Amino acid sequence: MKQQGAHPEDTEGTPDASSRPDTAKEPGGAHRDVAHIDEVEGDEPLLPARVHRPSDLMRLVGGVLAVVVLLAIAAFAHGTTSGLEQDINKGTGQAPDLLIKIAGLASSIAILLVPVAFAIERLIKRDGLRIADGVLAAVLAHGVTLATDLWVARAAPDSIQDALTQPSPGDIHALTDPVHGYLAPVIAYMTAVGMSRRPRWRAVLWVVLLLDAFSMLVTGYTTPFSIILTVLIGWTVAYGTLYAVGSPNVRPTGRTLMAGLRTVGFRPVTASREEAADAAEGGDRGRRYFVTLEDGPPLDVTVVDREQQAQGFFYRAWRNLALRGFATRRSLQSLRQALEQEALLAYAAIAAGANAPKLIATSELGPDAVMLVYEHTGGRTLDSLDDEEITDELLRDTWHQVKALQSRRIAHRRLVGDAIVVDRSGTVILTDLRGGEIAAGDLLLRMDVSQLLVTLGLWVGAERAVASALSVLGPDAVADCLPMLQPIALSRSTRATLRRLARERAEREREAVLEASRHSRPPRAHEADDSRPVVLDKAGKKAVRAEQRAEKRAIDEALDEAREEDMLSQIRQEVLRIRPQAPVEPARLERVRPRTLISLIAGAIGAYFLLTQLTHIEFGPLISNAEWGWVAAAVLFSALSYVAAAMALLGFVPERVPFLRTVAAQVAGSFVKIVAPAAVGGVALNTRFLQRAGVRPGLAVASVGASQLFGLGCHILMLLAFGYLTGTEKTPSLSPSRTVIGGLLTVAVLVLVVTSVPFLRKFVVTRVRSLFAGVVPRMLDVLQRPQKLVTGIGGMLLLTACFVMCLDASIRAFGDESTSVSIAGVAVVFLAGNALGSAAPTPGGVGAVEATLTVGLIAVGLPKEVAAPAVLLFRLLTLWLPVLPGWLAFNHLTRKAAL
Repeated sequence: MKQQGAHPEDTEGTPDASSRPDTAKEPGGAHRDVAHIDEVEGDEPLLPARVHRPSDLMRLVGGVLAVVVLLAIAAFAHGTTSGLEQDINKGTGQAPDLLIKIAGLASSIAILLVPVAFAIERLIKRDGLRIADGVLAAVLAHGVTLATDLWVARAAPDSIQDALTQPSPGDIHALTDPVHGYLAPVIAYMTAVGMSRRPRWRAVLWVVLLLDAFSMLVTGYTTPFSIILTVLIGWTVAYGTLYAVGSPNVRPTGRTLMAGLRTVGFRPVTASREEAADAAEGGDRGRRYFVTLEDGPPLDVTVVDREQQAQGFFYRAWRNLALRGFATRRSLQSLRQALEQEALLAYAAIAAGANAPKLIATSELGPDAVMLVYEHTGGRTLDSLDDEEITDELLRDTWHQVKALQSRRIAHRRLVGDAIVVDRSGTVILTDLRGGEIAAGDLLLRMDVSQLLVTLGLWVGAERAVASALSVLGPDAVADCLPMLQPIALSRSTRATLRRLARERAEREREAVLEASRHSRPPRAHEADDSRPVVLDKAGKKAVRAEQRAEKRAIDEALDEAREEDMLSQIRQEVLRIRPQAPVEPARLERVRPRTLISLIAGAIGAYFLLTQLTHIEFGPLISNAEWGWVAAAVLFSALSYVAAAMALLGFVPERVPFLRTVAAQVAGSFVKIVAPAAVGGVALNTRFLQRAGVRPGLAVASVGASQLFGLGCHILMLLAFGYLTGTEKTPSLSPSRTVIGGLLTVAVLVLVVTSVPFLRKFVVTRVRSLFAGVVPRMLDVLQRPQKLVTGIGGMLLLTACFVMCLDASIRAFGDESTSVSIAGVAVVFLAGNALGSAAPTPGGVGAVEATLTVGLIAVGLPKEVAAPAVLLFRLLTLWLPVLPGWLAFNHLTRKAAL
């Protein structure tokens, strides 16, 4: 069937039908129609007309950051900008007038002729889509320049205005344009149409830009910062346009492949597109074709183009940033580099004695694609073999191939099922060497061993996988890989498989526990009539406790029987049987984790906000005039909050738990929330504490979930109530303020957005369900004990009151009667700040809470000179000072096996 999905292409350097002879010879000397040879068997997927390249997005982000940095320099380094302008004006003022006039005339003409000439050249080559992209980018750049000019003239700080403008030479009362309204569109147009990829046009472009900048600077119609900003805006808008609308797809089609094979001496007859393998590794492995020839064995051809290569870019970039000592490979890699890397690895693998596909030719397919031609291997991948076909001999042969690679320091980097091929004779061939590395270090070689152990273990079990590795590599080499046996060191598809198996094991364990609970709970006589409360005597209570212990014992036994070790643990145990002294501590492979990176960014933003607020405050007089009695009151309220937190937790735990030890656990939580987000660390610690106190795991999670659920409800109700009071306290009517109404409408809109977007809805539902699983049955147990319910709700209200009074005392410590704020206003500010702190990914809500509380207190009428130190004192008492006693309590409870 003929190739489908052809699109307009940039034909420079691309072999096509016009460059081939019209006929080709048969083996016997006869001629056959080339049109038949160009047939491609199988329907190739329809290629999209446009593709969104990650490289364009990265350039867009880089351009935006450069604009921000430039404006920041102009705003805060006023002396530097002024000195730079004076130096440039002094240097350019000595230029001859004739040179200035010639440069101005030439640049003004060229700035119009060069884009038109390039457009004509593109239209002649039938590349009108690029011209349309350039025109759109030019229009958008013109709009951005107008908006920037308006902002600089009316709203920008004076320092930015001084850096981007100067008095116009023609009219001393007028200012020059901050951004050139014609130069930025020209730059955007030239960038969007792809002039930068053509050396001659690129040289002409830079000459024109330099002449125009020189003439404008010398004549005094611009400033250096204005020129730089103009270039950045044009460049950024161009790449933003290209990423938004997409670049024309120039992927080579099947016909282009057939023509390319002829250019390297082959005479193809047919080509069929192979089914895409698992794309979990980023989808950048290229398109594969099976090609038959007129004379000779068939071929396996891999085609790699820019769009295919760009897939998985962000994943590779994150791996390079997050992992220490090694990377997946360079995130930004040219097609020439990708071609050379794969060819080098193919030759190196064969030279090492390993069975690998033999590379026999390489070639470019135009400026945006390359092809690699291999001898056809045939056979099937390990993933497609039946269990009985994976023999011990096959496993040993696989390890022999890996040993051959490692003998020459070659790392494969992707030893998964579809990269291991077994041909018709049973020989193992290692394919997909494109992501490998030569002269690899010990870390990468050990990672290959651990990856193959897991790959084989998932198919034949840990015992056979380890035994085959030991028979070929020896116990020392296998034992050395144990520190690499961790998910972060495995391939993306393997990690996905391990997560799926973990979910299946958890589901089986859950079903076993539920089944044991149903069979171990006999019907009770006193539960036959639920309409009357039952009063149990001493013997009845003992019988109930005995039944509960029996149920717990049955559940524990069922859980032990249903518990299964994961694959990584099974492999470790098998290796440790041979080498008991082998290192098992996982190696530190991560340089940075996503949570750490987000915490650093959020903390930096919060620190910057606080520093800007504190630079105008004189702390010496402020501290000397502080009311230390209110400081002591704030300390007392902060300490009382831990008692309230213990009440709020125990109120939803029907079982008997020591109160003082629960208070100590809440103090220990002040240490835990420094190293983890507040909402996560507190939940984990309380759940662990209840389990150690004798509460079953499921009930412990349910109790903490019930406490969190009631706390969330009380938080929302108090925020609405105090917000209503804040809006009505200064008005004779009882109508709430517009701010409260606007806040409620904003919350409603956010809820609608979350519930309407499938991805966000699934994200929220999954986490809420995991947190509050079993909450409803637990709440029914609590409702049967009114005293417990009162304790829990009272503890929540007391906890909020303690924090509000602590913040109010902190305000009174630095303020006076003229700067006082009502309790309702303080409560609204605290509740809003606490909600944001719980949602923030930073430990303890650092940065987010401080910023919210400071802004909120200023919004309710507190002077900045009082709000900033009050928030600092409040956070010092509730976050930082309790860290040391929290650490002591954490260690004490850990020694007592209470955590």
